[in-house]
Amino acid sequence: MLGILIGIAAVILTVGLGEGAQQQVSSAINALGTNLLVVTPGSTTTAGVRGGSGTASSLTASDATALGDKTVAPDIMAVAPSNSRSESLTAGSTNWTTSVVGTTTDWLSVRARTVSEGRFLSNQDISGEAANVVLGPSTAQELFGFADPVGRTVTIGTIPFTVVGVLASEGTSSAQNQDDQAVVPISTASDRLFGGATRTSVQSIYVEATSADTLSAAYQEATQELLTLHHVTDPTAADFTIASQESLLTTATSVSKTLTILLGGVAALSLLVGGIGVMNIMLVSVTERIREIGLRKALGASPTLIRRQFLVEASVLGLAGGILGALLGIVGALVLPGLISSTITVSPTATVLAILTSIAIGMAFGVYPASRAARLAPIDALRSE
Repeated sequence: MLGILIGIAAVILTVGLGEGAQQQVSSAINALGTNLLVVTPGSTTTAGVRGGSGTASSLTASDATALGDKTVAPDIMAVAPSNSRSESLTAGSTNWTTSVVGTTTDWLSVRARTVSEGRFLSNQDISGEAANVVLGPSTAQELFGFADPVGRTVTIGTIPFTVVGVLASEGTSSAQNQDDQAVVPISTASDRLFGGATRTSVQSIYVEATSADTLSAAYQEATQELLTLHHVTDPTAADFTIASQESLLTTATSVSKTLTILLGGVAALSLLVGGIGVMNIMLVSVTERIREIGLRKALGASPTLIRRQFLVEASVLGLAGGILGALLGIVGALVLPGLISSTITVSPTATVLAILTSIAIGMAFGVYPASRAARLAPIDALRSE
């Protein structure tokens, strides 16, 4: 029964970890925005060494402007080019290092964010390379504590910026803290803050489709327009990559399911060991109760009745192990998240199925001891010591 108990607890925790991981990944991807496509540059090759995706500078601000043209891409709602880099922010005697994002005014709607205080960046901020910044709530708290940051000055690098707004909290996921960032005009970031030789290039372009139904059409329109702009005739040789939320979610879910199946296999081995334990206990029980079995048979009990008795006892052992294992699993799901910083979601369906599985294992491994008891001859059983 101990094996079944451990196996059922492991099954519940494994399924809970898998579902918790899927929920975390799903919420993290959905937090990026709705109906979202993410365009990233291709890779570079230097001295035969191929860089990873996003290492090239093949995307430019003009690409983003072209994608936002309704005559070219009618199914695209909004476009937000983005550059980001880790920078040290200083406010008075306090400093904090975070991701500084240079982008346009459409970033707010494309990323499905809102402003809790002040305002977001304006077109005048973009065209005038204004030194204005919108802080994430975590960043604002790190720099200003509980004081109102709007109107205060933050120095990024060597440039003083005026805080014009604070983003509403989006929550923290294991993938990225969406609340810890500073958003500045993309023109200011490129020309005054980041610099570099390729100031017109962007690290990513966020594209929002007009609806979930037009996401595929927006994907095709963005792909065709970028191929035309980059003079690429073979789509397989494209110098950019477009990923959708659906593809990101499918990939992440596939990885989570694979890990869940792997860990579930380990739990299944525990259940197998538990089933063997039940069989051994039932064999010992049959051996110790031979005279009882012989007496019952002498009084008229049929082999079917004897077999049924031991199968019921084996299933009760499985049921007890299943219930105790489920309780242990639920307790583990309540305690472990505080220790491992991962969400464990207890699935009622998985819990019921795990208990039913434990009963089935008890019955399956009780067949041999029950059949052995049913085959005993009454006279031989009564003569045994």
